[in-house]
Amino acid sequence: MTLEQIDKTRYRKHLNIVIIACIAALVVGSLGIARLLIIALPSDSGSHFHWNLLGVIVSCVAIGFTLKRFEHHPFMTEVVYVWRLKQALNQITRKLAKIKAAAEQGDVQAMHALQFNYSGSRQLWQLDDNNITMDELAISQAQLDTLAKRYNVEADASRYQSEYLKQL
Repeated sequence: MTLEQIDKTRYRKHLNIVIIACIAALVVGSLGIARLLIIALPSDSGSHFHWNLLGVIVSCVAIGFTLKRFEHHPFMTEVVYVWRLKQALNQITRKLAKIKAAAEQGDVQAMHALQFNYSGSRQLWQLDDNNITMDELAISQAQLDTLAKRYNVEADASRYQSEYLKQL
């Protein structure tokens, strides 16, 4: 995955629309399906929990299929990019201790992975207006810059390859 510049305003607008549409579809779909099942197959005990649960499950599956189907639509470009960025950062975070240890030993790929992690996190936090942890990120970035200088390496987020994580 490569980091891309995206329009924050467009991203926030489209994300809000997707979230509202998903919530509305979940509410209408789960209640509608459950109601139809209750009418068609009433329970003698008066409990319709299983029909309500089935309505929620079917609605969630339908929403998932719909999102997957429209994943490549231009409207979803920014939303899908951020979703994939979060997945990539999560993969790095799971192996962060090993990556940092490898970077301390001068592993160039580990430094690229850390640079991708820090650059991607910075972009993500700016898109979501999460400036609380930016100071911690600046400290981590300074540590990486010091390591890169020590080993005469230029850490470059664009050279990060996710296959590197499989080697750790």
